[in-house]
Amino acid sequence: MNPGDTKNRSVPVLSKKSACILCECNCGVILDLDGGRIAKVRGDKDHPASEGYTCEKAMRLDLYQNGPHRITTPMRREPDGSYAEIDWDTALDEITAKLLGIKEQHGGETIFFYGGGGQGNHLGSANAVALRAALGSKFYSNALAQEKTGEMWVDGKLYGGHTKGDFENAEVLVFIGKNPWQSHSFPRARPLLKAVSKDPNKSMVVVDPRVSETAALADHHLQVRPGGDAWLIAAMVAVLVQENLVDQQFINEHTTGYEQVREVFSTIDVPAFADICGVPEEQIRSAARRIGTARSVCVYEDLGIQQAPNSTLVSYLNKMLWMLTGNFARPGTMFLHSSFVPLAGGGSGGGKKNPTTMQRAQRRVIAKAMQIAAATAADLIPTAARTPGMSKGVERGSRALVDVLSPLVGGPPKVSNSAGGARRTPVTGARIIGGLIPCNSITEEILTDHPKRFRAMWLDSTNPAHSLPDSKRFRQAMRQLDLTVVVDVAFTETARNADYVLPAASQFEKPEATFFNFEFPHNVFHLRKPVFEPLPGTLAEPEIYAQIIRRMDVIDKATLAKLRTAAHTGRNTFGATFMALTLAQPRFAQLAPYILYETLGDTLPENMRGAAVLWGAAQMCAAANPEAVARAGFTGVGLAPGNALFDRILESDSGVVFTSDTWDTVWNYVTRKDRRFTIVIDELLEQTRNLATARSSWTTDEFPLVLAAGERRAFTANTIIRNPDWRRRDRDGALRVNVSDASTLGIADGDRARLVTSGGAAEVLVEYSDMMQPGNIALPNGLGVDFPDADGTAITGVAPNELTTADLRDEFAGTPWHKYVPARLEPLTT
Repeated sequence: MNPGDTKNRSVPVLSKKSACILCECNCGVILDLDGGRIAKVRGDKDHPASEGYTCEKAMRLDLYQNGPHRITTPMRREPDGSYAEIDWDTALDEITAKLLGIKEQHGGETIFFYGGGGQGNHLGSANAVALRAALGSKFYSNALAQEKTGEMWVDGKLYGGHTKGDFENAEVLVFIGKNPWQSHSFPRARPLLKAVSKDPNKSMVVVDPRVSETAALADHHLQVRPGGDAWLIAAMVAVLVQENLVDQQFINEHTTGYEQVREVFSTIDVPAFADICGVPEEQIRSAARRIGTARSVCVYEDLGIQQAPNSTLVSYLNKMLWMLTGNFARPGTMFLHSSFVPLAGGGSGGGKKNPTTMQRAQRRVIAKAMQIAAATAADLIPTAARTPGMSKGVERGSRALVDVLSPLVGGPPKVSNSAGGARRTPVTGARIIGGLIPCNSITEEILTDHPKRFRAMWLDSTNPAHSLPDSKRFRQAMRQLDLTVVVDVAFTETARNADYVLPAASQFEKPEATFFNFEFPHNVFHLRKPVFEPLPGTLAEPEIYAQIIRRMDVIDKATLAKLRTAAHTGRNTFGATFMALTLAQPRFAQLAPYILYETLGDTLPENMRGAAVLWGAAQMCAAANPEAVARAGFTGVGLAPGNALFDRILESDSGVVFTSDTWDTVWNYVTRKDRRFTIVIDELLEQTRNLATARSSWTTDEFPLVLAAGERRAFTANTIIRNPDWRRRDRDGALRVNVSDASTLGIADGDRARLVTSGGAAEVLVEYSDMMQPGNIALPNGLGVDFPDADGTAITGVAPNELTTADLRDEFAGTPWHKYVPARLEPLTT
């Protein structure tokens, strides 16, 4: 019987609250449970962010939770390539010994960690930082590094944080490489898009090579030639500058560097750029004028340009659209926001002499935490227990709270090189942004004889052998490593190439959360409680990490016992004891997640123990945003606000408003002391200056088409839903082609054809589509995964990254060109 099979059971239906895990919105849902199955999914009206809304994708969450894809026994790869089931003790004993052996022989920095993300599986990576620290592992990455790091780098240079828009109240909505009809990314996306399209006082501007569902609703669809986005957006900014549509008062009061910006854009030849990008000049001017004269504007960029040529430059240029027109810190405009755990906004890493805006912000948080720690220590640590060096212990303790957050902002010890202190990868010297190794560089850090190459890889709730470019080469890299460990709920494509596979509890069988907290004015964090018991044989990631660290014996039992006693005494006593003990053992800082799990976790219900790490996050959030946290109702001195926030998070079923802001307080999140935007980024301004003569096409006679490898469609999601039955339409994931491209080759609608790139070839089902412009073709994301069925294992559709290559990447961030893959289409010969 499959896990969760409820046939012939007479079990009453129960309802429990949770959240969807299929996109960054993580809408609150109510799950009606029928035994071990999710029988029905409804929106949770009590959820403070989504307020009862959810799209149709959430309706099929049971296909993630239940089915023959679930694994329940650790597995070890044998010399012949087969997998043998082994018990947990054997698996963890062997893995621990091999990790320590690699650390001893090659150094902990050769042990690379990847993953801990998805759309809501974040507590595993938060707990993993302790194992990374215990091993001395310094390098880390996740899926953000093939999507968002270019934008993160730009954000860090401009103002130091992540921006989002008040789309509900905006007069003009601008979507660049974004199709929110399918990818959502803000609450109630589809109802809002419909409402805007019908409102004569509002407008939508969509930049997309395709006539996407969102573009079809737009007032201005700028159907850019694939790869031409930089010229298009630069031309739009040039129109604003040249036609004096900028907000000069905003520029004077809130920015620095405009004269340099004006000099570059005042000389741009708009008609010439229009020819390059393929959008008529008058359409460009009309859209720019609408933006420049609107009362309020919001802009959203996404993967359509973040995985295409000049992606970091386009991130910079599109922010000019709203910065130069003063669309910030007012209703219907852009805003910076609080973060429960900071995910984005970091620069490239500037070292001590040249700290980035994110580093400066982190230092201010540390200083505030030190004040809180000092006050707590003075009030709660007995005089007799104090020492002359107590202040150093307090400092170390406060830094421990910062390090709880480190897996998402760069990991434990910082790594520098001679290039101004900027963080770089050990083999290729690729820029590390937000602490993340560029995904396109991972195989290059392995498939080499360089002495600092990666020797081991730990992969947590991720499937890079499917999702990263050039899957074949990634599989080759996995096999060259001395050790690979995969933690997942399914025997994924990545797991099939690992040395050890450890079965994890699902997202609905353990406490879980997302750190995608972007709401304003009330920002929300939702700790999802388990709604099922873990399947027998599975473990939650925090317990897996704890068991390995126990085997490493890095903290003596007496110290843990002392902290455990303090935790049972009370939150304040625990906080003071935790900070004081770091004086004697500074390494506590990097081991904080494990310590919290073993000590504070002992005071929580057993099935909630993995949430103990959030105590540190709550304390840092309260230290970083004291006024906003107080407005949300968490007040007091010392550790009291953070403790109250942590307790509320544990108690709530529908999520907690952790900060409350107003439009006036948005400026507090700008990290420069003068609260101004630094709108000059020298490297990108120089690249803009050179666009007139820069290369704008990468197709060839051999590969004349541009493939978008990973299009969002109504029945695609991330690959955690492996069962093809969830796709009611387009089950095989057809290749969308303009009729002129296919008919020229003699390929009819519904025919099968051969799709070829420099990275590989695949047989595809062809679909004529008016969405596609000539020369542009598209495959959906999320297909090509295997799924056990009655006849064995079935693979439905094409895995896009069997066709991509790692060498096509952004020059700044190293992000892949998944949306720009030169290709050709061939009819199949009989």
